[in-house]
Amino acid sequence: DADAAQRTAVRRKPRLGDRPRVKPPIQDILRRGDEVLVQVIKEGFGTKGPTLSTYISIPGRYLVLMPPLGRVGISKKIDNERDRRVLRDIMLDLQPPKGVGFVVRTAGTERTKAEMARDMAYLLRLWKSIVRRMRKYSAPIDIYQESDMIIRTIRDMFTEDVGRILIDEPAAYERAREFLELVMPKYAPRLQFYDGKEPLFHRYGLEEEIGRIHQRKVPLKGGGSIVIDQTEALVAIDVNSGSFRTEKSAEENAYQMNLIAAKEIARQLRLRDLGGVIVNDFIDMRKEKYRRGVEKALHEAMKRDRARTKVLRTSPFGLVEMTRQRIRPSLRKSIFRDCPTCSGTGTVKTAESMAIEVMRTLHLSATREDVARLNVTVHDDVATWINNRKRREITQFEDETHIQLHVDGKDGVSPEHLVFEAWDSGGRSLR
Repeated sequence: DADAAQRTAVRRKPRLGDRPRVKPPIQDILRRGDEVLVQVIKEGFGTKGPTLSTYISIPGRYLVLMPPLGRVGISKKIDNERDRRVLRDIMLDLQPPKGVGFVVRTAGTERTKAEMARDMAYLLRLWKSIVRRMRKYSAPIDIYQESDMIIRTIRDMFTEDVGRILIDEPAAYERAREFLELVMPKYAPRLQFYDGKEPLFHRYGLEEEIGRIHQRKVPLKGGGSIVIDQTEALVAIDVNSGSFRTEKSAEENAYQMNLIAAKEIARQLRLRDLGGVIVNDFIDMRKEKYRRGVEKALHEAMKRDRARTKVLRTSPFGLVEMTRQRIRPSLRKSIFRDCPTCSGTGTVKTAESMAIEVMRTLHLSATREDVARLNVTVHDDVATWINNRKRREITQFEDETHIQLHVDGKDGVSPEHLVFEAWDSGGRSLR
């Protein structure tokens, strides 16, 4: 067949699955019994296990130690060419050991050679202790855990404009003092022990802030608000103007409200540690320059975020889609569990809908010829609805099927609680 031969001769366009593998399969590299040093780079959550990597990275204050790198790098977030050149020269002067790599963090900008040297020495001591433990013990073993929350906060969040660091727990204060004296000695005097009678968080209004983090609706300056809904697939954020008004046009009002919302969205994403796909529904704006202005404001606000983010252009529907690196479960997932009553949906069936479901199930049960008596246990509200609103149907059911029916209401159970029990004419329980 000439046509068949021609079709065979035509080269099929390669599909995605036809592309050669750039990386070999992991089973060709690792064998059962191999000992491998790995690092957890993303916590497990839900049904997903933790993500592991053999590319070890240990952050310090100004540097990140990366043993497999074997060279010096500068963070991509440092985009000033002069700063990059100065940092590269400092690192060359420090002469890191061969085979050990370092990446300069954004916090390393405008740091002195002495400050960088202290951080490098701290990380090298840490790495040597890891290597010693690795050689001493057999796998599986926890070689190293990252510093506690207080040390991480000082390491990653401290800036020169921070006037004081207050800690009210003696052991935590000592750990913080030792870290500051080792890595940032000139800032150590800013650490203070708080021993006031009023709890520290109440003294500075932090309890109220913590309470607001868990609220779905976040008020904005001027009367607007944003509403944050977290689902399995994505995070949806809706911007509402509320009572926000100025003397300008409606379009200008929407633009100003969206600018305020963009800053707060970036802040809430950090505070709540929300990651994955995020869809922002800003107030509609017709003018292209206003849309671009909101995109730029969101980009600028996200620059403070240590997680990797990507913001897309406004879609034809006026939505701004973005992604944020998800390293661990969100704050909500860490603090709350799904409601056992509604299984996390936020809704339960009404008494009326449950009553209808009970009646359908009753007629199904009546198809068994050996059923003589039925007992239905439901929530009190459902039982009241059935006994009052469905009395005629119940009587008709008993007359037609000759089955004795009892509806029992129970307090303290789920609104969707439903248990059927059946007996035959001899009093034997049926399944």
